[in-house]
Amino acid sequence: MKARNSQYLTLVRQLSDRIVEAQRPIRILDSIKWHSDVRRAFFASGCRTLPEVDAQYYQRRNPLEFEPLAMQQLFHDIERDIGRQLGQLNPLSAIMRRMCREYQTVIRMLQARGTDEFGMLSQELYGSASDVFHAGDPTLADLGTQMEATLINLLKNPSMTEAPKDISAEQAVDLLNQRLLQAFPEAGIRVLLNDQMTADAAAGSDYLKIRSDARFNALDIDVLEVHEGWVHLGTTLNGAAQPWCTFLGKGPPSSTTTQEGLAVLTEILTMRSSPSRLYRLINRVRAVTLAEEGANFVEVFDYLRQHAMSDEDSYSIAVRVFRGSTPTGAPFTKDLAYMRGFVQTYNFLRLAMSEGRLDNLPLLFCGKVTLEDVKTYRLLMDEGVIVAPPFVPPHFADLKGLATWMSFSRFIASLSFDQLQADYSALL
Repeated sequence: MKARNSQYLTLVRQLSDRIVEAQRPIRILDSIKWHSDVRRAFFASGCRTLPEVDAQYYQRRNPLEFEPLAMQQLFHDIERDIGRQLGQLNPLSAIMRRMCREYQTVIRMLQARGTDEFGMLSQELYGSASDVFHAGDPTLADLGTQMEATLINLLKNPSMTEAPKDISAEQAVDLLNQRLLQAFPEAGIRVLLNDQMTADAAAGSDYLKIRSDARFNALDIDVLEVHEGWVHLGTTLNGAAQPWCTFLGKGPPSSTTTQEGLAVLTEILTMRSSPSRLYRLINRVRAVTLAEEGANFVEVFDYLRQHAMSDEDSYSIAVRVFRGSTPTGAPFTKDLAYMRGFVQTYNFLRLAMSEGRLDNLPLLFCGKVTLEDVKTYRLLMDEGVIVAPPFVPPHFADLKGLATWMSFSRFIASLSFDQLQADYSALL
């Protein structure tokens, strides 16, 4: 395919850089977090009193670092210029203009923190537990219910017990610094302690933050290496290395499902995950489902605690679901991305393998891409508008083993599980 001329590429870079710069002050998770004093008060009440979080709480504790109307106007202007300068029908123009509209919705959602509108805008950006995967298929809520029962039975086996979390945050920093230096030797990746976080770990642009009082086991370190390191840091660095489409280094909500799904898939393909880890992810789906059905914070917390989750894990998941909202409001639905993304990305992988389209798989690592745009990015790579990712995880860099394993997937999926259960039950 004909390569784009330098004038066009320069224009793409200028517009892309404007998106990158404009989104810089938007920090979704920092803007909606609940602080440690909320946790202390909740446990001091015996876990019975709803946290005192409302719209004023967010305005007081998490003030926005931008003026919302001015920021919306900025993205409107960028979107308008992209359409005028690249054209309305240009595929890259469509992706970039969609990003601008998405960021405008993000701004509206953050303005609506602590109100009913927050939940509606969250569903617009991240979806709902009542969404189906494909026409006629089960919903995300159905997936949560079915997998919850399976995992509860599996976790009853003593062999599924997790090792004690005897690795300190300081030790985790040292271990992950060593591993990520090997994976990204020239990137200057830093693993740092942080005492202001609610999550155990979070990836940034060229760093990984570890909560200073968190505890880990060896499997946790393995998961952080591939999930936060190989996927989240890897796609950020690959996106930032794009010579023209620098916006690929930044992930709008539409990319969250693909990115989190790819990260969970990578955990599983590299044998780094565990039933306990998967159970926590499924419980996030269950928690969102319950909140969408009207359950309040205490009711979601109690449900999780009654389903073999510790008090700390139950609180952590419940907070993830209600952050940005109120303890009785509609949920923040981002946590649906892990399981939705895993199913979608796995199905994409199966189809690519069955049709021999392996050339498309590394495109998932070109930056913060969305699965629906992969075909467009294939064309853009052929035109020289985007370049191949410098870093690809080992299981995607050499696809022989993965291709061998996936070759049977379509046939095995076609077998009746009910009949297998009937035929094999006598063997167990």
